[in-house]
Order: sequence, then structure tokens, then C-alpha cells
Amino acid sequence: MVLEEKHFGPVWFLPGRAGGRYPNCISVYLEGPGILIDPATDRERLQALRGDPGVKEIWLSHWHEDHIMHLDLFEDLPLVIHEKDVPPLTDMEILLDWYDMASDKIRGLWRQLMIEQFHYRPRKPTRTFQGGEVFSFGALSVEVLHTPGHTPGHCAFFFPEVGVLFTGDYDLSSFGPYYGDREATIEETIASVQRLKEISARVWMTGHKPALFEKDPAEAWDRYLGIIQRREERLLAFLEQPRTMEEIISQWIVYQKPQDPDFTERVMIGKHVEKLVREKRIIREGKTFRRTDSAST
Repeated sequence: MVLEEKHFGPVWFLPGRAGGRYPNCISVYLEGPGILIDPATDRERLQALRGDPGVKEIWLSHWHEDHIMHLDLFEDLPLVIHEKDVPPLTDMEILLDWYDMASDKIRGLWRQLMIEQFHYRPRKPTRTFQGGEVFSFGALSVEVLHTPGHTPGHCAFFFPEVGVLFTGDYDLSSFGPYYGDREATIEETIASVQRLKEISARVWMTGHKPALFEKDPAEAWDRYLGIIQRREERLLAFLEQPRTMEEIISQWIVYQKPQDPDFTERVMIGKHVEKLVREKRIIREGKTFRRTDSAST
């Protein structure tokens, strides 16, 4: 299904030709204040939008590359992001560190990718968000919801007058929640998703496909969270016998198929291992991990 641009009063849904598929994401535009959230839909559409009706300020839900892809088009405009997501915007090496990229080869490939595909240029925000802030623009107001987990400073945005909730990268996709960088946490991801699920909206916009819901996506929220549990169940089943971390990664429990490079699988499944160790559901024995006798799959 092709997603089309839709306007919900002054809140515009801009899916672009890719419909929010990575490496793009959807953008949200606020008519009146001229605020553009996540400048990563079609480049041509954003250039046209800047001309008419005009863009005055850029807001970011978080720092990830697919949400800043066309930030370079707006270098002269004010930029706002949550304070906890500032560091990767300011320095390429910090960005690569936050993705836990240790290999010189992978870092080199990603430096090139960030510049050529994502137009990365270091930026310092004009100011920063605080969770709970409410901005009023006449007939439209915006509540900033600090929803950490995906990143430390990830924010969602609620527009109560039109009942629109932009969930950012808690995207209700079939892949499930993503916590593939160093500062992401599973526990905060779960708490943030549960919080967003409870908000009384009429329209739900997400950063990636499926991207738009005009009916309550209660079941989609439950399926989305359930993917975390299924990842843990598969991991616990595999750890019936002692396994090394490399053996765990080779199962592709998160991505379900091999990825090259494997650093995101490594980070995400590593977070599950750390969580289950904290919960005493698995134990470490030298270089191996196994589930405890009391752990249930």
C-alpha cells in the first residue's frame, strides 16, 4: 500500500515515496509555526516545503542517521533535540562510538555512508527539549514526551487539539523494538512503549512503516512489545546448554537472518544477555552463558 501525504489540521504527515522505509523515515510538519520534525522524507519534498509554506525550525525525535538524513538542507535554521541525544550530533566519532563500532574497517565504511547517503555534518542544537514541556502555537499545542529506551533522549510528540500522537521510532513494525546502540535499554523501551500505548489519541504516526493508524492500534502495541518476549524465549531455549557469545550471535535471534556487519545483532542480543543475567535467569561461567534451572522459556 502506497502511503500518501495527509493533513490532520495543521499537523502534516509526510511519508514520501519510500513510505518511511529505512533509510528514510516519515517527517511531520506543523503548519503555522513552520516546525519540521525529523527531516528525512523525500529530499525534493522538503526543499519544496521550505519554500512554501516555509520551515522556521527543525525538531528531532532522536539522533539516529535515518532521522537526520536531510538536516543539511536546514543548516541556517534553529535545531532542537533532547539534551541526552546531543553528543552524536556534534561529532562523527561520538556517533560511531554510540553504535559500538569497534572495527576500523566498519568505522571507515560508516564514515563514508554517513557523509554520502545521510549528508552528515556536525551540528550543535540551538536549544534542547525537556520531557513534559508544552509549546503553544495559537490553536495548536505540542507536548514533548521523553520516551527513552530507543535512545537516551528519544522524544514523542502529542498534539492534543487534533488528537495526533507521533511516536517516533517506536514504530509498531513487524521487526519489533530496536535498541541497537550502546546507550539504548530494553527496560526503558518497554516502559516508554507502555506509556505511549496509554495516551488517548485519535491518530498515531510512527517513524517508519506502517507509519499511520487512524484506528486504535492496541493490538499492534501488544504484538510489538511481545517481540521482546519472544526474543528472550528463543535466547533462553538456546542457552539450555552453555554457549559463548559468538555462538549466541550466530543464531540471529533478533534479525532472523545473517547481517553483514553483525554489530547491531551483537549489541541487541548482548542487551538481552545482560538483562537476563541481572534477573538471574542466566548465569555466566567463564566465557559461556547458560540459563538457570529456574528460568522459564
